[in-house]
Amino acid sequence: MSLIEIILIAVGLSMDAFAVSITLGLSVSKPKTSELLIPGIYFGFFQALMPAVGFFAGFYFAGMVDKFEHWIAFILLCFIGGKMIKDSFDKDAGENKSDENAFKFTKMLVLAVATSIDALAVGVTYAFYKVNILAAALLTGVITFIISVFGVKIGNIFGIKYKSKAELAGGIILVLLGIKFLVEHFLKN
Repeated sequence: MSLIEIILIAVGLSMDAFAVSITLGLSVSKPKTSELLIPGIYFGFFQALMPAVGFFAGFYFAGMVDKFEHWIAFILLCFIGGKMIKDSFDKDAGENKSDENAFKFTKMLVLAVATSIDALAVGVTYAFYKVNILAAALLTGVITFIISVFGVKIGNIFGIKYKSKAELAGGIILVLLGIKFLVEHFLKN
Protein backbone atom coordinates (compact mmCIF):
# COMPACT_ATOMS: atom_id res chain seq x y z
CA MET A 1 0.00 0.00 0.00
CA SER A 2 1.44 3.35 -1.04
CA LEU A 3 1.82 6.51 1.04
CA ILE A 4 -0.79 8.25 -1.13
CA GLU A 5 -3.28 5.44 -0.46
CA ILE A 6 -2.65 5.66 3.28
CA ILE A 7 -3.14 9.45 3.17
CA LEU A 8 -6.41 9.06 1.25
CA ILE A 9 -7.61 6.47 3.77
CA ALA A 10 -6.65 8.82 6.63
CA VAL A 11 -8.58 11.69 5.05
CA GLY A 12 -11.58 9.42 4.52
CA LEU A 13 -11.47 8.22 8.12
CA SER A 14 -11.28 11.80 9.37
CA MET A 15 -14.45 12.97 7.61
CA ASP A 16 -16.76 11.82 10.40
CA ALA A 17 -14.56 13.65 12.92
CA PHE A 18 -14.64 16.71 10.65
CA ALA A 19 -18.45 16.71 10.58
CA VAL A 20 -18.64 16.35 14.36
CA SER A 21 -16.01 19.08 14.82
CA ILE A 22 -18.20 21.42 12.79
CA THR A 23 -21.08 20.75 15.19
CA LEU A 24 -18.78 21.46 18.14
CA GLY A 25 -17.79 24.76 16.58
CA LEU A 26 -21.47 25.67 16.42
CA SER A 27 -21.73 25.38 20.19
CA VAL A 28 -19.38 28.24 21.14
CA SER A 29 -19.65 31.94 20.40
CA LYS A 30 -15.89 32.47 20.12
CA PRO A 31 -13.72 29.37 20.53
CA LYS A 32 -10.70 29.59 22.77
CA THR A 33 -7.50 27.93 21.61
CA SER A 34 -8.26 24.95 23.86
CA GLU A 35 -11.70 24.55 22.27
CA LEU A 36 -10.08 24.46 18.84
CA LEU A 37 -7.49 21.89 19.93
CA ILE A 38 -9.53 19.56 22.17
CA PRO A 39 -11.54 17.91 19.35
CA GLY A 40 -8.38 17.50 17.30
CA ILE A 41 -6.61 15.84 20.19
CA TYR A 42 -9.45 13.45 21.00
CA PHE A 43 -10.35 12.61 17.42
CA GLY A 44 -6.72 12.43 16.28
CA PHE A 45 -5.78 10.14 19.17
CA PHE A 46 -8.65 7.72 18.64
CA GLN A 47 -8.29 7.74 14.84
CA ALA A 48 -4.65 6.76 15.39
CA LEU A 49 -5.38 4.26 18.15
CA MET A 50 -8.16 2.28 16.46
CA PRO A 51 -6.23 1.17 13.34
CA ALA A 52 -3.37 0.08 15.61
CA VAL A 53 -5.81 -1.93 17.76
CA GLY A 54 -7.36 -3.47 14.64
CA PHE A 55 -3.93 -4.25 13.24
CA PHE A 56 -2.78 -6.08 16.36
CA ALA A 57 -6.07 -7.66 17.38
CA GLY A 58 -6.59 -9.19 13.95
CA PHE A 59 -9.66 -10.87 12.59
CA TYR A 60 -11.06 -12.18 15.86
CA PHE A 61 -11.58 -8.79 17.45
CA ALA A 62 -12.63 -7.11 14.20
CA GLY A 63 -15.29 -9.78 13.71
CA MET A 64 -16.70 -9.12 17.17
CA VAL A 65 -16.71 -5.36 16.70
CA ASP A 66 -18.19 -5.67 13.21
CA LYS A 67 -21.29 -7.27 14.75
CA PHE A 68 -21.96 -4.27 17.01
CA GLU A 69 -19.98 -1.25 15.74
CA HIS A 70 -22.86 0.08 13.67
CA TRP A 71 -25.22 -0.04 16.66
CA ILE A 72 -22.69 1.58 18.98
CA ALA A 73 -22.02 4.44 16.57
CA PHE A 74 -25.75 4.81 15.80
CA ILE A 75 -26.79 5.02 19.46
CA LEU A 76 -23.99 7.38 20.53
CA LEU A 77 -24.34 9.78 17.61
CA CYS A 78 -28.15 9.81 17.71
CA PHE A 79 -28.15 10.47 21.45
CA ILE A 80 -25.79 13.44 21.19
CA GLY A 81 -27.44 14.69 17.98
CA GLY A 82 -30.88 14.41 19.54
CA LYS A 83 -29.72 16.46 22.51
CA MET A 84 -28.38 19.15 20.16
CA ILE A 85 -31.68 19.21 18.26
CA LYS A 86 -33.58 19.56 21.55
CA ASP A 87 -31.23 22.32 22.71
CA SER A 88 -31.73 24.23 19.45
CA PHE A 89 -35.39 24.69 20.40
CA ASP A 90 -34.60 25.72 23.99
CA LYS A 91 -36.08 29.19 24.39
CA ASP A 92 -33.91 29.93 27.44
CA ALA A 93 -30.65 29.54 25.53
CA GLY A 94 -29.31 32.92 24.56
CA GLU A 95 -27.98 33.53 21.07
CA ASN A 96 -24.50 34.34 22.35
CA LYS A 97 -24.34 31.72 25.06
CA SER A 98 -21.44 29.29 24.80
CA ASP A 99 -21.89 25.63 25.62
CA GLU A 100 -19.02 24.87 27.98
CA ASN A 101 -20.28 21.29 28.22
CA ALA A 102 -19.61 20.68 24.51
CA PHE A 103 -15.94 19.99 25.23
CA LYS A 104 -16.33 17.98 28.45
CA PHE A 105 -14.31 14.79 28.81
CA THR A 106 -17.25 12.40 28.68
CA LYS A 107 -18.89 13.98 25.64
CA MET A 108 -15.60 14.18 23.75
CA LEU A 109 -14.74 10.59 24.64
CA VAL A 110 -18.10 9.33 23.37
CA LEU A 111 -17.78 11.33 20.15
CA ALA A 112 -14.18 10.21 19.59
CA VAL A 113 -15.05 6.54 20.03
CA ALA A 114 -18.19 6.79 17.89
CA THR A 115 -16.36 8.43 14.99
CA SER A 116 -13.32 6.12 15.08
CA ILE A 117 -14.86 2.66 15.26
CA ASP A 118 -14.63 2.22 11.49
CA ALA A 119 -10.87 2.79 11.76
CA LEU A 120 -10.63 -0.52 13.62
CA ALA A 121 -11.50 -2.44 10.46
CA VAL A 122 -9.00 -0.37 8.50
CA GLY A 123 -6.32 -1.62 10.90
CA VAL A 124 -7.14 -5.19 9.92
CA THR A 125 -6.79 -4.18 6.26
CA TYR A 126 -3.41 -2.67 7.06
CA ALA A 127 -2.35 -6.03 8.50
CA PHE A 128 -3.20 -7.73 5.16
CA TYR A 129 -0.99 -5.30 3.28
CA LYS A 130 1.80 -5.38 5.87
CA VAL A 131 1.64 -1.62 6.28
CA ASN A 132 3.96 0.05 8.77
CA ILE A 133 1.19 0.51 11.35
CA LEU A 134 3.07 3.04 13.46
CA ALA A 135 3.54 5.38 10.48
CA ALA A 136 -0.01 4.83 9.20
CA ALA A 137 -1.58 5.38 12.63
CA LEU A 138 0.47 8.53 13.30
CA LEU A 139 -0.35 9.91 9.86
CA THR A 140 -4.05 9.22 10.39
CA GLY A 141 -3.95 10.89 13.80
CA VAL A 142 -2.17 14.00 12.54
CA ILE A 143 -4.47 14.39 9.53
CA THR A 144 -7.55 13.95 11.72
CA PHE A 145 -6.19 16.47 14.24
CA ILE A 146 -5.69 19.13 11.56
CA ILE A 147 -9.04 18.49 9.88
CA SER A 148 -10.86 18.56 13.23
CA VAL A 149 -9.33 21.91 14.23
CA PHE A 150 -10.47 23.39 10.92
CA GLY A 151 -13.91 21.81 11.44
CA VAL A 152 -14.38 23.59 14.78
CA LYS A 153 -13.39 26.91 13.21
CA ILE A 154 -15.66 26.42 10.18
CA GLY A 155 -18.58 25.45 12.41
CA ASN A 156 -17.98 28.47 14.60
CA ILE A 157 -17.92 30.90 11.68
CA PHE A 158 -21.21 29.49 10.43
CA GLY A 159 -22.70 29.29 13.91
CA ILE A 160 -22.02 32.89 14.94
CA LYS A 161 -24.74 34.17 12.60
CA TYR A 162 -27.14 31.26 12.83
CA LYS A 163 -26.66 29.77 16.31
CA SER A 164 -29.97 27.94 16.88
CA LYS A 165 -30.39 26.93 13.25
CA ALA A 166 -26.78 25.82 13.12
CA GLU A 167 -27.17 23.79 16.30
CA LEU A 168 -30.27 22.17 14.81
CA ALA A 169 -28.31 21.42 11.62
CA GLY A 170 -25.41 20.05 13.66
CA GLY A 171 -27.72 17.76 15.61
CA ILE A 172 -29.31 16.55 12.39
CA ILE A 173 -25.83 15.89 10.96
CA LEU A 174 -24.91 13.73 13.97
CA VAL A 175 -28.17 11.78 13.77
CA LEU A 176 -27.65 11.29 10.01
CA LEU A 177 -24.10 10.08 10.64
CA GLY A 178 -25.48 7.54 13.11
CA ILE A 179 -28.09 6.41 10.56
CA LYS A 180 -25.35 6.24 7.89
CA PHE A 181 -23.37 3.77 10.02
CA LEU A 182 -26.46 1.61 10.45
CA VAL A 183 -27.50 1.70 6.78
CA GLU A 184 -23.97 0.98 5.55
CA HIS A 185 -23.82 -2.06 7.79
CA PHE A 186 -27.10 -3.47 6.50
CA LEU A 187 -26.23 -2.72 2.86
CA LYS A 188 -22.95 -4.61 3.04
CA ASN A 189 -24.60 -7.65 4.68
